[in-house]
Amino acid sequence: MNGVLLMACVGPMQSWGTRSRFQERDTEREPSKSGVIGLLCAALGLGRSDAIDDLAGLKMGVRVDREGLLRKDYQTAQDVIVAKRDAWEDLVSNRYYLADAAFLVGLEGELKLLRRLHAALRKPIWPVYLGRKSYVPSLPVFLADGLREDADLRNALFNYPLLIPSEELAQRRKLIEEGKAEGRLRLMVESSLPTHESRRDQPVSFALGRRLFYERYVSTEYLDIRASFGKGE
Repeated sequence: MNGVLLMACVGPMQSWGTRSRFQERDTEREPSKSGVIGLLCAALGLGRSDAIDDLAGLKMGVRVDREGLLRKDYQTAQDVIVAKRDAWEDLVSNRYYLADAAFLVGLEGELKLLRRLHAALRKPIWPVYLGRKSYVPSLPVFLADGLREDADLRNALFNYPLLIPSEELAQRRKLIEEGKAEGRLRLMVESSLPTHESRRDQPVSFALGRRLFYERYVSTEYLDIRASFGKGE
């Protein structure tokens, strides 16, 4: 039997990079599959060289409850050895992140595996974080009612209450009525068929020296924030 596991990714800072190179560290505007699988590996206590085929085979979807603001953290590192040079230099690093974002992440697959993941999120072996080790969640990733048996991924994401306070939701609805805020939420679901949207974040291996990611496709739709799921907590 299949099911859906729902997870909360809410925090003051999140980063879900898929194209980072050298001193430029990017972030997508929503959680990457590689980042979410990495979070689950930490909860399970898996090492970098452990197989992740079962986790990577899960179908992922994301509902964006709060988009967050794209920000850049400017960092410098002193006395860094430069590749292919017999020299040390001071390097500048631009690290992008999302501020104050809130996401509901869903994974669809075999119920036995999802039960194991749900239990691991409740009592993680290693600390879980939102893309980078210093970016800790402000709400638990574990949702007590997040395991949905015999459920469809899209419907599970659509029907779960928003991960934002009721006061914030009321204020947002007021701004929507005044035409000062967007009245839609993004919902992104992994697709088995090619679409015009793709992410190179399908993890194959996290092993050092053998890190490998494939391309996966996603489809996006927009949900009315005033719909039945938008009741808040």
